[in-house]
Amino acid sequence: MTTTDATTEVWCDRCGEPVTAGAPHPGCAAARELEPPRYCDRCRRRMKVQVLPVGWSAVCVEHGEIKG
Repeated sequence: MTTTDATTEVWCDRCGEPVTAGAPHPGCAAARELEPPRYCDRCRRRMKVQVLPVGWSAVCVEHGEIKG
């Protein structure tokens, strides 16, 4: 199940720190081009991440799964 919610991001999905003014941290934004998210951007929970040769999936217990 992929969740699609119009909620704005409050937390950085790589480091888990607060996102200010809706802009990701420069270092995290660059790293996210190659890495899957590690934290849920809506609730800051650490996600279960699985990396496969064809992509990745990340699961938040509250907000569900995202894939990339």
